[in-house]
Amino acid sequence: MSETPLPPAESELYDLIANDLFEHGYSIVTEAFAHALTQDLYRRVARLDEHNDLQLAGVGRETDFQINTSIRSDETRWLSDTHHVDAAYLAQMADFRLAMNRRLFLGLFDYEAHYAHYAPGAFYKRHFDAFKDGDSRRVLSTVLYLNQNWQAEDGGQLVIYHKDSDQSISTVIPEMGTLVVFLSEDYPHEVLACNRDRYSVTGWFRIQDPMQAPAI
Repeated sequence: MSETPLPPAESELYDLIANDLFEHGYSIVTEAFAHALTQDLYRRVARLDEHNDLQLAGVGRETDFQINTSIRSDETRWLSDTHHVDAAYLAQMADFRLAMNRRLFLGLFDYEAHYAHYAPGAFYKRHFDAFKDGDSRRVLSTVLYLNQNWQAEDGGQLVIYHKDSDQSISTVIPEMGTLVVFLSEDYPHEVLACNRDRYSVTGWFRIQDPMQAPAI
């Protein structure tokens, strides 16, 4: 599936992504959101990097969490709705959540996201964002790239694989404004080592924890 330029209306963008998810399980859209928003996000994460306000990312959840730089070597920081730039993006993704629920009946309940910085040489080996026998509740993964004038020789491509083989389905250059959306349980993926600073916002739409669902 080729990358698709942004349609003229936001509802058409949501239609396009929903159709891609229904037919293929993933979607790649260039210039997905307003240029002003992506620029604000870039300045925000670059400033976090400059001030050393990012932390080395780990693997696993809760008691299984660990730092393992042989698997991943990026740095992250969770978005917070108390910062106006973070809040603007989270509001955009709240609209996105409602749009996907209306079109695909996914039952998406909430969204979490973090900034990611890959310094030169950093990578993230092949992995799933969620497992069918796991408890992460992640259904839909999103990555918004924040890198101007990225070239193939800069590395850092996102490689999406077929679930049951080593065959790659798509290789995405992390260019400013490109949005990648895919089903979290269905697509293993990796970030190739990059040769310059690489920034993005990575997030996950989740379903509600049945143990926390209100009684009826």
